Amino acid sequence: MPGFVDVHTHFMPQNVLDKVWAYFDAVGPLTGVEWPITYREEEERRVALLREFGVLAFTSMLYPHKAGMAEWLNSWAADFAARTPDCLHTATLYAEPGATAYVERALDSGALVFKVHLQVGGFDPNEASLDSSWGALADARVPVVVHCGSGPVPGKFTGPGPMGQLLARHPRLRVIVAHMGMPEYADFLDLAERYDGVHLDTTMAFTDFSERLAPFPVAELPRLRELRDRILLGTDFPNIPYPYVHQLHALERLGLGDDWLRSVLYGNGAALLSVV
Repeated sequence: MPGFVDVHTHFMPQNVLDKVWAYFDAVGPLTGVEWPITYREEEERRVALLREFGVLAFTSMLYPHKAGMAEWLNSWAADFAARTPDCLHTATLYAEPGATAYVERALDSGALVFKVHLQVGGFDPNEASLDSSWGALADARVPVVVHCGSGPVPGKFTGPGPMGQLLARHPRLRVIVAHMGMPEYADFLDLAERYDGVHLDTTMAFTDFSERLAPFPVAELPRLRELRDRILLGTDFPNIPYPYVHQLHALERLGLGDDWLRSVLYGNGAALLSVV
């Protein structure tokens, strides 16, 4: 295995990242567990760390919390990808008039993956303003990493229901369910079994931290083995409360075998995102 493909890492404008870090600094009362940021480093150092860890390709997951923000974030992400060759060009969207236009511009400029955060954005993925955007993404076969599970705290449009409705209307859409759909693991595995385009990323799942809050059901492990080709490494770097390597240890100790690990850590992400 030449290295890792991590589909869920965060790079964003520093003023936005500072607000994200402030959220995690204050999240203790919501989850009952403190969430220290392990890699609170300057941008250049964070890129260097991923390379030192053996990550060959990674993403700049970023997301708007209000209208009028997504297109600006997409411009920043395009520039970041241009000056960071191992970062996969990432884009985002929000439920707002004009979303289709900037989604199509991002696709035309070479975006390889999108990020949507239903919890932070607080919007229904089935809003009419997004319908043609989902269609454009499905036609382009560009995957969308969606935070649609209800962890760490539920949102109005989290859970399998809204995503199930979306996939029923856009069955060709390539969706990467962030965090394995935590804590509704079984429901999102159901969607992966129903739709060939549904993948799941491992972000924070199976770690000691998450097992205390939302343990993965042992009875579902055989389904992970069966879905081997659609499980992708994700970590949430740098916003994790433990060392990067712990995510890798957590996956290894599942006991699903070396072939499964090679697929998850490198092969699946490389194939889906055309990593050379």
